[in-house]
Amino acid sequence: MIEIQAALFWAYGAGATFAVAAGRQLQVWERINAGEGPRTRSRAANPYLALTVLFAAVLMVPTGLFLLWQNPSWATMHVAADHEGVWAGFVLFYAGGIPVAAILGFLAAQTLVLVGAGYWAYLQCVGGYFLLFGTLIHGWDGSGYERFLSPGARDFAHWKQDSVVNHVLDFLTSGTFLALLLFGAAVIGTMLMTEIGWLMEGWSLPGADEDRKVPKFIGIAIAAAGVYGLPFLGALVASVLVRLVGGWIGLPLFAVLAGVTLLHRRSPVRWLYGLVGVPDRHWRVGLDAGDGDGGGDGGYESQVTADRSA
Repeated sequence: MIEIQAALFWAYGAGATFAVAAGRQLQVWERINAGEGPRTRSRAANPYLALTVLFAAVLMVPTGLFLLWQNPSWATMHVAADHEGVWAGFVLFYAGGIPVAAILGFLAAQTLVLVGAGYWAYLQCVGGYFLLFGTLIHGWDGSGYERFLSPGARDFAHWKQDSVVNHVLDFLTSGTFLALLLFGAAVIGTMLMTEIGWLMEGWSLPGADEDRKVPKFIGIAIAAAGVYGLPFLGALVASVLVRLVGGWIGLPLFAVLAGVTLLHRRSPVRWLYGLVGVPDRHWRVGLDAGDGDGGGDGGYESQVTADRSA
C-alpha cells in the first residue's frame, strides 16, 4: 500500500520485526526441533514464518497493486504517468518481491536471534525502516516527500508554485489518501497487533520476567519507538544533512553519527533494547542448562515435548 520504490524496504523491515517480536518463541521452536529430530525442522513448518508470508502476500501485495492500478503516477513516485508507463514485468517483480523481501527480513533476524545476537536482529528492523522512510522523505533526488504528498503528476510538476500547506491539504482530501487510510487501518493495524501479540506471547514464557526490565506497556512503547520512531528520525536527520552539506559529506557524517548511536556498547539505544526482554542468548542455552542457569525456556521445551509424547 506504499509507493513501489519503498515497498521492498518496508517488507524487509516488517519481516525482520515479526521475527524479533517472536524471538523467544523462535528459540523454543528450535529447541523442540532439536529434541524431537529432523522431521519438524522444515523452515516452511515454522508457523511464525508462515504467518509473515501470509501477511505479505494477502495484505501488502493486493493493497499495493490496487493503488498501482488506481493511481500509477503516485504509486511509482511519478516516474510513470499512467498505466502505459508501467512495464508489466515490473508489476510481476513487485508482486513477487514483497513476500520474498519479507521472508529475507524474517530469516535474517531469526538467524541472529537464534544465535543470541538479538540486538543485531533488531538492527535489521532499523535498517529496513530507515530505507523506507529515507525513500519517502528524501528519495533519490531530494524530492521524496514532494512525490509522496502529490496525488497526481500535475501536482508534483507544479509543486514549487504553491505552498507546502496547500499541497498537504490537497493530498489529505484526495482519493489516494482515502485509500491509504482504509488500507492502512487493515495492513498497519494487523501488523501492529501481530507484533504486539507475539511480543506479549513471548513475555509469558518462562524466563521472560527476568529479561524484561520494565512493565509490559512501557516495553511495547520502547519497542515501537525503537523500530519506527528511531528510523524515521534517522531518515529525517540524514535528509537534512544531505541538503545542508551535500551527499558526499552528509552521508558519511550521518554514518558516523548512526554508528556511535547504534553500535557503541554504552549507547542509549542498546540500553533501551535491553529493557524490552528480547532474548540475548543462543537457543541451545535453554537446552543445555535447562532452568537452572536462567536459560529461560528449557522447562517450557521439556513440557511441550512431554505433552507431545503423551
